[in-house]
Amino acid sequence: MDVFKKKASCHSNASASTGAAKKVALVGNPNVGKSVLFNALTGAYVTVSNYPGTSVEVARGSASINGEVCEIIDTPGMYSLLPITEEERVAREILLKESPDVVLHVLDARNLERMLVMTLQLIDAQLPVVLVVNIMDEAERMGLVIDIPLLQEKLGIPVIGAATAKKRGLEEIRKAIAGYSRKTHAVFGYSKRLEADIESVAQLIKCDYPLAKKSLALLLLQRDEEVTALIAEREGEGFAAVSDKVREKTFERRESFNLDLSMERKGIVKGLLAGVFNLPDKRVVTFNERLSRWAVRPLTGIPLLLIVLYYGLYQFVGVFGAGTLVDFLEGTLFEGYFNPWITELIKGVVPWEVIQELFVGEYGVLTLGLRYAVGIILPIVATFFLFFSILEDSGYFPRLALLVDRVFKKIGLTGRAVIPIVLGFGCDTMATMVTRTLETVRERILATLLLALAIPCSAQLGVILALLSKAPGALLVWSISLLLIFLLIGFLAARLVPGETPMFYMELPPMRLPQLSNVLTKTYTRMQWYFLEILPLFILASVLLWIGKLTHFFEKSVEVMSPVMSMMGLPKDVAVAFIFGFFRRDYGAAGLYDLQTKGILDGRQLTVAAVTLTLFIPCVAQFLVMKRERGLKVALAIGVFVSALAFGSGYLLNQFLLVTKLV
Repeated sequence: MDVFKKKASCHSNASASTGAAKKVALVGNPNVGKSVLFNALTGAYVTVSNYPGTSVEVARGSASINGEVCEIIDTPGMYSLLPITEEERVAREILLKESPDVVLHVLDARNLERMLVMTLQLIDAQLPVVLVVNIMDEAERMGLVIDIPLLQEKLGIPVIGAATAKKRGLEEIRKAIAGYSRKTHAVFGYSKRLEADIESVAQLIKCDYPLAKKSLALLLLQRDEEVTALIAEREGEGFAAVSDKVREKTFERRESFNLDLSMERKGIVKGLLAGVFNLPDKRVVTFNERLSRWAVRPLTGIPLLLIVLYYGLYQFVGVFGAGTLVDFLEGTLFEGYFNPWITELIKGVVPWEVIQELFVGEYGVLTLGLRYAVGIILPIVATFFLFFSILEDSGYFPRLALLVDRVFKKIGLTGRAVIPIVLGFGCDTMATMVTRTLETVRERILATLLLALAIPCSAQLGVILALLSKAPGALLVWSISLLLIFLLIGFLAARLVPGETPMFYMELPPMRLPQLSNVLTKTYTRMQWYFLEILPLFILASVLLWIGKLTHFFEKSVEVMSPVMSMMGLPKDVAVAFIFGFFRRDYGAAGLYDLQTKGILDGRQLTVAAVTLTLFIPCVAQFLVMKRERGLKVALAIGVFVSALAFGSGYLLNQFLLVTKLV
């Protein structure tokens, strides 16, 4: 990725924020509480969009701090100023191209020694750093003692102890942002030889840059391609001397430079922490730590996962969301009150029957589209995202990633893929976008395939759970069928798709009781995104269905699909649910719900239809995102493969159930 495409002259280094709102960038490792701090500072005034020229999402929000409007930027997780992943490149590009007025470096108090290495890099770069030592409550509970004033004195920058999940330190952070003025940072010296090497390169760099020349020299010596391209463009003819010097020094220290630099930085950090960080004689092991250990060990982690799935997905989303709430909204409010009232109103206002059917009737925008979107889909999606936010805020997901990493490696993925896979149970479209956080193209393709194939979105899942919950055998067959297909196709695809499985590493945030405000904010943000996307699509689908009825498209489609339905032992009316499913997976599940309420399907047919519909072609929205993320050829190949596999699996399952009579 060419991070520095925009041409800049040697003398133009004005801050991007001049004359505008103060820019505050949040940086730090993943899972250190940046997003919690971001939400606390910005509230609900947030926009999330791809960073220009990349597939990485960046959240931006506004906040009024001490009467001054500030733009808050939540950067992707980064471990160093030397980027490896696309997320790290975007985070650094924000620091380079947007010239933030304040850089809040958020780190985990429990991992202070390891994370302070990046603080040194930010200070070396002479960025306007404020250090936020977060998760102090957990550190204190473990008996760790951190002298924040002494650390501030040693670093020469503002340092704030915080526990942002519990609102501790927020006022101090706001004051630090409002009152920040660039001061002289502490200067940390390396060995004489390393300092001489750095200086020999830095003195040849003549132009001004957002990062200090010492920092740029270090990145050049580490063979940073983006920084090399930037300096080559800006320095012009003078870059030849810089390049020659870098080549000379890297050749001299070709076997040890990176190791020497790493060891020296660790030595500086150890010196900084002398008297600042004190371990207890006997460390207290809290219940949260014990729970954390139980969550990652197979013997205890698998039962814990089953409990979470049963009470979270089945009882809360399936029974309460798809059962109780849907019965009330769809059955009582829409069927009992709204649909009869709006039908009478439209027929009294609109004299033409064909136009009446656009708004009310079998495929009406209001009686079908709005009923599906609000009466059936909304309560299921809302309960899932609430459940998802609770798990996320508790710190359970990184532990789940560690738990499933060994199994996921068998299907070509790492534990990191658990996030888009689990998010797929909320919305496969959103989850397909989240696959961009995976490290390799191969892993992204495999995750996209499995999301398109065997992961039902929350609305589809909720409706199917509600349909099958009255027949435990049907629900068991459906669950086992999807699990086996997920593992089998993943196992085969991992051996057919070229490439290697990347190494897996992930920060573990503390396990804690979720904070209500954080959970509600995350749920609201996701619901806002989802509903703004889903309602227009449901209305569009209703209009297309109306057009299809006028042109007799559905009758023809049903006739074309009748042999396929017959092959799977299904009545031809089920073809309508599959046609609906092409517009949206949840639309198809809702169509299946309608067929079930009419008594058209018996237990075996319902099971076969549920499995086949779950595996069926991705909805239009997911397909378009697949095309954007993976390319048209990959999206088409996945769509064709998934559809063929779905009908083939439906046929085999029907034959199996006819013989065994399990359902």
